[in-house]
Amino acid sequence: MLLKNNKPDRFLNPVGFTRDYLCQSLKPTEELSNRNIFLYFYLMTLTLDEIKQKVNTFHENGQVINAVYWLLKKYNLKNDNLKGFEFREKAKPDFILMTTEGEFGEPQIIRIPENTFEFPLELMLILIAHEMVHVNQKTIKPYVLDKNEREWQAYYEMNFNILFPQLSEISNFHKKFFAQKGLEYYNRMGEGSELQQKYADQKKQVEDLIASLD
Repeated sequence: MLLKNNKPDRFLNPVGFTRDYLCQSLKPTEELSNRNIFLYFYLMTLTLDEIKQKVNTFHENGQVINAVYWLLKKYNLKNDNLKGFEFREKAKPDFILMTTEGEFGEPQIIRIPENTFEFPLELMLILIAHEMVHVNQKTIKPYVLDKNEREWQAYYEMNFNILFPQLSEISNFHKKFFAQKGLEYYNRMGEGSELQQKYADQKKQVEDLIASLD
């Protein structure tokens, strides 16, 4: 995935979560104790600078994967079908690659660059969210078997945040980049195919987004 290191234009900080929301966020086996309530409110009300400082501390201490798990909890991205994270080759400013690996119906492994947090946090979060979409697609029936459909769904999520509305906003540069990447996979579905018809309305949304950013 080719990316330029552009700085996002603003950050949306999720606040105002209720006790009912916290009850829903906890697993059925977790007790809604005062400690759990405090922990969730604490995580959800951290500022972007505080989050970056926390992640940077993990990074400086060589705890990159611990930082990722902390972010999954912070942004409610956890998934029981995620087996774990492993490292791949270091990323470069113009090439950042993350992949989701595993058989359909089996827990998935996400491979991330070992220098993930040398890049803007907002961008890394949206890339991780892309891979979390793939985890869902490959582990929750009906599985999304077509690669072009999987990538279309994942790139669409990066701009419209349907599954993960709590994520930070990314730069206009990256919005347009991911929108165009999604259209590449849409075009590979086949002219006039059932898949293209299925996502025709979403395609119009993506095209309107690109036009608004020009």
